[in-house]
Amino acid sequence: MAKQIWRGANLLNPVPVVMVSCGDGTRDNIITVAWAGTVCSDPALVSISVRKERFSHSIIESTGEFAINLVSTGLVRACDMCGVKSGRDVDKFELCGLTRQDAAVIKAPLIAESPVSLECRVDRVIELGSHDMFIAKVECCDVEESILDEKGKLELEKAGLVAYSHGSYYGLGELLGTFGYSVRKN
Repeated sequence: MAKQIWRGANLLNPVPVVMVSCGDGTRDNIITVAWAGTVCSDPALVSISVRKERFSHSIIESTGEFAINLVSTGLVRACDMCGVKSGRDVDKFELCGLTRQDAAVIKAPLIAESPVSLECRVDRVIELGSHDMFIAKVECCDVEESILDEKGKLELEKAGLVAYSHGSYYGLGELLGTFGYSVRKN
C-alpha cells in the first residue's frame, strides 16, 4: 500500500472523550477533553491536557483537583456543548441539564448522569506548549450500579461509552476480542 508522508501531527485516534468537572467553591465548570489517558496503574494516575487559556485550567490549577466523567451515548450532545461554550459565559450544568453530584473525596462536583466518574487530585503539572498536562492520582471511582453484574463486577460495555476521532463522536462497537484471546487455548 502506498502512503503519503505528512508533517508530524496528532493523528493518534480514536481517543476517549471525557467531561472534566471542576469547581473552586465559587463557580463549577465542565470542560470537554479528548486528550486524557491512563499514565500508571500503581498508583492509579491519569492525565488530562488543557489549554492554558481555558476557564477550567485556572480552576484546576488553583484547587488541585477535578473529576473525569466518562461520556455515554446519552451525554454526547452535552459533551459537545461543554466543548464549544465557555464556562466564563454560562453555567454548563444548567445549560446542558446536568445534575451536580457531590464527590466522595474531592470538593469538585461530579456529573450524576455519567456512568463512571474518577475523583482526581493533581500530582504534578507538565508545561508542554499549547497545553499543560495535569497528572493526577485517582482517589476513588464512582460507578453507576446499573453497569455492575450481580456479583459487583464492572461490565463497562453496558455503559455505552463514546470515543472521539478526528472531529467526530462514535459509540463503541462490536467486541472483537478480549485481552489474551490470541494466545488462549480453546
